[in-house]
Amino acid sequence: MQLFRVARHTISVLTFCCLLSSLLALRPAVAPRERTVVFTYKALIPSKQVPTDLWLPIPHDSPFQRITDLTISSPAPYRIDTGAYGNRMLHVRVSAKADTGGMVTVRFTARRLEHSQPTTPQPGHQPISNAERRQWLQPDRLVPIDGKVKQWANEVVTKANARTDLAKARAIYNHVISTVHYDKSGTGWGRGDIYYACDARRGNCTDFHAIFIGYCRAVNIPARFAIGVSLPTDRPEGQISGYHCWAECYLNGVGWVPIDASEAAKNPAKRDYFFGTHDENRIEFSVGRDLRLYAGQAEPLNFFVYPYAEVAGQPLAGVQSVFTYRQL
Repeated sequence: MQLFRVARHTISVLTFCCLLSSLLALRPAVAPRERTVVFTYKALIPSKQVPTDLWLPIPHDSPFQRITDLTISSPAPYRIDTGAYGNRMLHVRVSAKADTGGMVTVRFTARRLEHSQPTTPQPGHQPISNAERRQWLQPDRLVPIDGKVKQWANEVVTKANARTDLAKARAIYNHVISTVHYDKSGTGWGRGDIYYACDARRGNCTDFHAIFIGYCRAVNIPARFAIGVSLPTDRPEGQISGYHCWAECYLNGVGWVPIDASEAAKNPAKRDYFFGTHDENRIEFSVGRDLRLYAGQAEPLNFFVYPYAEVAGQPLAGVQSVFTYRQL
């Protein structure tokens, strides 16, 4: 009789566990957080007696970003082009005869979803092509993959006893946020120069991600850079004073894993969150570095978030711009 009661109890527990598993499987997945804003980007075209060309980034659609209601106001003719990595750009052309300065205004609605990527192998994952893999293993001008960078990267992964790509990427991420300080004082920061960042051990988001991306590439993990703006969380509308950038690394069988090392450094409680997640409080403008907006451009852009202008084929510095947003 005692044996029967134990068996019956065991069966009841198993039945309950099976029922609970079934209910959990039927439970809908937690929806990603999202944010929708009306964003306005203004840039002032200087008045000149010679031809002036102005380029502004136009945010692109992605699985985690939807751009709608795009409107453009310009004192001169314009067109929208698509460049490297699918980056979109507005090109405004002021002729020599027009001598027209004025404000260019780009306005759109952006719906941004939280992008969270599990770091475990994903069934049905389609790997990137060999060409894309090679593309995101290439060095940038300020992020060379030379002997010194490879040495530093291998020292980090060896010290962590990291053997898989996931373990190596996490070791590099932990190293960056533990040894680099978010500090925009002085000069030299903000260019995403891996040698500066490794020497100074301080800087802004571009400097953090220069190290992360460079070290990942140095240990044969594809990694890419993206830039845009961070949407303030403490107010529903207002002006945005600068840019924000982030990264992704590619893990075989998993896909592109979102990384935000500088936000993790500023928010240590979110260290785990920002390895595998980009929050919804951002708009992505462009991907990649060393960008050429047209074939005859003399020097590539380090990154593309602010206006770029040329007068008679020569770069024009100091074009004024303003970012504003309004929460919907």
